[in-house]
Amino acid sequence: MRAAIQNTVGGPDVLVIANQPDPSPKSGEVLVRIKAAGLNPVDGAVRAGYYPLLGEPPFILGWDISGTVEALGAGVTGLKVGDEVFGMPRFPKQAAAYAELAAVPADEIAPKPKGADHIQAGALPLAGLTAWQGLVRHGALKSGQRVLVHAGAGGVGHMAVQIAKARGAWVAATASPDKLDFVRKLGADQVIDYTRGDFAEEVRDIDLVLEPMGGEHAERSLKVVKRGGVLVSLLDVSDAAKAKASAQGIRVERMSVVPDREGLLELSQLVEAKKLVVHVARSFPLDQAGAAHAFLATKPIGKVALTI
Repeated sequence: MRAAIQNTVGGPDVLVIANQPDPSPKSGEVLVRIKAAGLNPVDGAVRAGYYPLLGEPPFILGWDISGTVEALGAGVTGLKVGDEVFGMPRFPKQAAAYAELAAVPADEIAPKPKGADHIQAGALPLAGLTAWQGLVRHGALKSGQRVLVHAGAGGVGHMAVQIAKARGAWVAATASPDKLDFVRKLGADQVIDYTRGDFAEEVRDIDLVLEPMGGEHAERSLKVVKRGGVLVSLLDVSDAAKAKASAQGIRVERMSVVPDREGLLELSQLVEAKKLVVHVARSFPLDQAGAAHAFLATKPIGKVALTI
């Protein structure tokens, strides 16, 4: 099979196309012929060596997949050859999604949403599950609550805005000036230009904040959360911020996304009900994986994907 591999850490140009042995599904696994693979910021961090999830190269990046079942391993039921599936297998271990084929656990994928093409489905899992797990599993979001989503035009953020609205929340979101209209069209009730001052002066009495930046930004976010509320952070929160949150009666959750078939099914239902639209800013062929990484670094609206 063809795959985009890297033999050293570094910039986007370390991603090169090479022939690799076809994987074989073990017991409980399926072989998926990948049609599209989503890119996420974690991919770039691992590629550059900032976040060594996969150890030392060589390795194959990528976790988001959409494709068709090519073969079944022993003991797999409920799937057949030719089924269209999507998922985020093995995270944070190597899933090797930047390739024509991947052997993945059958219980970490789900039927591709009807009405979504492979590019949209391939761009959905990691960001969508991060948003879903952050809001629903960690944040215990309820209808009628007030939610603040930071980076509302990003991969996670644009899905979180839609998921929160679909669950009956009032939603505020931050974005840069050129992305404000996009976030409004997602259904956000209030859109905050974070370049024009302190977002904490624009919104109050928030029940749940989804915070992707950590550090000082997470601490500032505590200003808008009411007593009994929750701050869900995708990055580490300082001990000082945790102490401040505790004193204010605010729960802090540090989350890391995990494979979640139930969550995939929930996301699929939202897509099929047209309550969640995956915005793909641009897709690239597999042999332009480096260019795709360079484009992702420009922080486009929504997601970036590889077609395979």
